[in-house]
Amino acid sequence: MNRGTGTAGMGAVRVGAPLAALLLAACLGMPASAMAQVASAASAGQDQPTDELVPPTSANDFTSAQLDSVIAGSWRSPANTARDVYRHPKATLQFFGIRPDQTVIEITPGGGWYSEILAPLLHDNGHYIAAVQAPAGGDEARRDGDALHQKFAADPAHYGKAKFVEFDPKAPVFGAPGSADLVLTFRNVHNWVMADTAPAMFKAFFAVLRPGGVLGVVDHRADDNASLATVKQSGYLPTRYVVKLATEAGFTLDESNEINANPKDTKDYPKGVWTLPPTLTLGEQDKAKYQAIGESDRMTLRFVKPSAPVPATSTP
Repeated sequence: MNRGTGTAGMGAVRVGAPLAALLLAACLGMPASAMAQVASAASAGQDQPTDELVPPTSANDFTSAQLDSVIAGSWRSPANTARDVYRHPKATLQFFGIRPDQTVIEITPGGGWYSEILAPLLHDNGHYIAAVQAPAGGDEARRDGDALHQKFAADPAHYGKAKFVEFDPKAPVFGAPGSADLVLTFRNVHNWVMADTAPAMFKAFFAVLRPGGVLGVVDHRADDNASLATVKQSGYLPTRYVVKLATEAGFTLDESNEINANPKDTKDYPKGVWTLPPTLTLGEQDKAKYQAIGESDRMTLRFVKPSAPVPATSTP
């Protein structure tokens, strides 16, 4: 028997890199356009078939290629793409472990900065859900919700499968328990802290995530030695306090990252964090100074909902 030609129990396949890439892309359900990009990249510098063992291409490589594609998307507004240098969308989403086949809930997406990336990324194989505060929450919530609905309705090719869920921040519910893989919130926790609704929000994040699901948090970071009382109205938060909110809700801090750090941010401005771009609350006053600082120094935290404990088995 020739053991080298059988398929059953085969440990490795000798194929060209482009074919290996396309096979994995097909298994992952990637769109044809993305598959073509991957095959082209795999073919670069390889004109002849090879009989060398090709290491498997990971799913992360395909997620990376798709992130590149949507971040470069023509549907994104120029004002939003100009902020990529401060918000680092690719590195941030990769840190949170996003995949195009996940169910992802973005909490209070505002005008849709991250929605322009997330909804198209998840359009074909995943589910994007925008969690918006009920209109009763105030004029700002109503304006943001209206703007996001209009954005999605105007471009069904990229946002046609996106869903909305409304929530009351005092008693939030984001979906059926365990129905989400990833919950993301960008620059929102400080608002809930000021409104005294943060504990309820984190508990609701925990409820909607499946065991093993991830909560990704980005927010303005206060100095390590700052007390909550002194910075609460500034928009900045001590990292330890955000970790406390999450762990008290049941999460485990998996990792923190300096992706969105800004050492130029001195955090001592007349109008708090809103003195800096993009808000620039002081208008033309010292505008060049604050633009030179850039956007705020931000914490980037990944929390995990622990898997359900395995029931103990009795020994006869």
